[in-house]
Amino acid sequence: MKTALIHDWIYSISGAEKVLESIYELYPSDIYTLIKNQNLSNSTTLPLQEIKTSFIQKLPFSKNHYPYFLPLYPKAISSFDLSKYDLLISSSSCAAKGIKKRTDQLHICYCHTPMRFLWDLYEDYLRVYRLDKGIKNFLVKRLFSNLRKWDVKTSRSVDYFIANSHHTASRIKRAYQRDSVVIYPPVDVDFFIKGNAIKEDYFVTAARFVPYKKIDLIIKTFNQMPDKKLIVLGQGPLDKKLRSLVKSDNIKILGYVGDEALKTIVSKARAFIYMAHEDFGILPVEAQACGTPIIAYGKGGLLETTLEGVTSILFKQQAEKDLLEAVKEFEDLESQFDPSVIKEFSKQFSKARFNEEFGKLIEKCKKEGTGSICT
Repeated sequence: MKTALIHDWIYSISGAEKVLESIYELYPSDIYTLIKNQNLSNSTTLPLQEIKTSFIQKLPFSKNHYPYFLPLYPKAISSFDLSKYDLLISSSSCAAKGIKKRTDQLHICYCHTPMRFLWDLYEDYLRVYRLDKGIKNFLVKRLFSNLRKWDVKTSRSVDYFIANSHHTASRIKRAYQRDSVVIYPPVDVDFFIKGNAIKEDYFVTAARFVPYKKIDLIIKTFNQMPDKKLIVLGQGPLDKKLRSLVKSDNIKILGYVGDEALKTIVSKARAFIYMAHEDFGILPVEAQACGTPIIAYGKGGLLETTLEGVTSILFKQQAEKDLLEAVKEFEDLESQFDPSVIKEFSKQFSKARFNEEFGKLIEKCKKEGTGSICT
């Protein structure tokens, strides 16, 4: 079957893009995306030069401010001519699943999450982008209402949903009234698990610099603990804002680093801090593969990917107070965390496991054809 892969955007190489890399390795195919960052050529195995983009790619400021082009996503993703393909595999946390297809084409969606800003993080999105008041609020609410209708409508053209966690599967059910099969994302635990680093006196966090990751709250918390060092890794639209929040020399924002540097920095850290309400969370699993314990917001996918008291300390609210208390709790229990046990726990999320499960399910769905749920 002639296959096409569709992904929301390739702006940075984070969890969703690593999933796309693995899918591409299994099914080398043409790739379509809303926008791409050509500067990532040395950071990914994806054939960036050959990846096809939408008309948004050519619009001014789109590469650095793609969230503001949200109203154009439905038109842009549906503008791709995919008529020559038999199998369409979308990797979607936003618009990718909204592609147009014929009834005889097979569409399998690996869903990282239903659109967060339309469903679970609606109020956060309005507040962060200052759209919660006045005429802007009125217009955005109308836009979001139309986008929700479009999101639900396009979910019906997906033949089979694959969810990246049981948490995401429940959200797919609530948003789209669709069942899904859970296949955890691929994590290159074999790469991160190698070596036994000597711990140094700092904490680390890493994520895309976008609102729901809550990096701002982590920085604000460590501003209150000048005796504790924090290294922040990542990149994204909130880069300047996050750097402006740093009030003490104990916090260093290093930006994006490659996998080798990531492994080194995370392996030597006392603990990995994570504050997002995550659907799965590849970075916390990579940190555990390094033998580094997790201090994280205990909701969503992190309840599936960490083991409280053995690999993690979990806190209940996305608040500075809760993170402060969690860091103190970690320091009291730090000696109890065994790097070898933490590494062993991470193996269940390996890339080899993903390749086997994903490949088997795709082949089964191809045999089943369109119009039914493949389980």
